[in-house]
Amino acid sequence: MKNGIEKMNAKDIRNLIREGKINGPTAGMAKGSVQANLVILPKEQAFDFLVFCLRNPKPCPLLEVTDVGDWEPKRVAVGADIRTDIPKYRIYEYGELVGEVENIMDIWRDDFVAFLLGCSFSFENALINAGIPVRHIDEKCNVPMYITNIPCEPAGIFKGTMVVSMRPIRYTEIVKAVQVTSRFPAVHGAPVHIGSPKLIGIEDISKPSFGDSVTIRDDEVPVFWACGVTPQAVAMQAKPPLMITHAPGHMFITDLMDEDVASA
Repeated sequence: MKNGIEKMNAKDIRNLIREGKINGPTAGMAKGSVQANLVILPKEQAFDFLVFCLRNPKPCPLLEVTDVGDWEPKRVAVGADIRTDIPKYRIYEYGELVGEVENIMDIWRDDFVAFLLGCSFSFENALINAGIPVRHIDEKCNVPMYITNIPCEPAGIFKGTMVVSMRPIRYTEIVKAVQVTSRFPAVHGAPVHIGSPKLIGIEDISKPSFGDSVTIRDDEVPVFWACGVTPQAVAMQAKPPLMITHAPGHMFITDLMDEDVASA
């Protein structure tokens, strides 16, 4: 079924997710479609988070902000339902992860504002087309993600450090990988770090903060991109009364195509 999913369009995959037929990570699905991270907050905290995104566009590139109480992301996926169309959601209360669910129909509120942030899964198709393998897709697992010591610029209650995703890249292809991903600033763009994990506070590359460990071969170097899981790490420090996110790697697939968000 995996090959079939790769060839399906974003709307059909969202429908399968809504029906509970897909509940795993979305890397490699609907190739060429832009995938997005999710943050949902009550209106009271939404302005602070909007400012946080504007001040930290690398980890939090905004694709969509819904109207208060509106569960349809009209600008990126007409007819979609933000309450059901993500494979797995995380619920945080005062910074503590209190649950993972497959939909949020029962807890949706009229004062919620949803933010969709660009996801680096979206430029992986461009990497593959350029002949650069994407290890977590090849190994059929989730991308490794790490909490770093790279500070984000604070806004209101939101402050903390950046989360990054990592892909092993051959030494001979690092320049090409930077060039390819630089074309996609709306989905994190160019890497934020190349090489030694310890320089950005990662003590053990084999133990990601989120996602799965992947193989790094002798002719490869770890390359790190800003990650939209950053708000989840920030939430643990900001401790808003309630915050709903996607589970790491379980993204919202939009109707936008990669080239729609690519720079010239």
